[in-house]
Amino acid sequence: MTHSLEQRIYELVRRYDGVYLFKQKTLTPQIDIDSDLNFEREEAAALMEEFFAEFDVDRGAFAIETYYPTEPSLFNILNPFAKRDVPIVPDFTLAMLIASAEAGRWLYE
Repeated sequence: MTHSLEQRIYELVRRYDGVYLFKQKTLTPQIDIDSDLNFEREEAAALMEEFFAEFDVDRGAFAIETYYPTEPSLFNILNPFAKRDVPIVPDFTLAMLIASAEAGRWLYE
């Protein structure tokens, strides 16, 4: 069942991943939704909404802001005196979706 579940999750992700002229990216559990697939915040949020509904996963404490923190304002970016804290963003991998689908609830903080 796990292999079938994994394939269904890959199919869901591919619907959000765009079109490739030559070759699709090979999806593996280690693929990071943000850094490897380059999903924008809105794309990732839509993916996760569909993931929770399609796989009947309890979203629990899931918040897209955990993986896509709010970007600083243009004023703060251009202000040479503003302190720039770089947020530490946790991994957001396909393995997390697979494990959560198997458990029936979002397993991560």
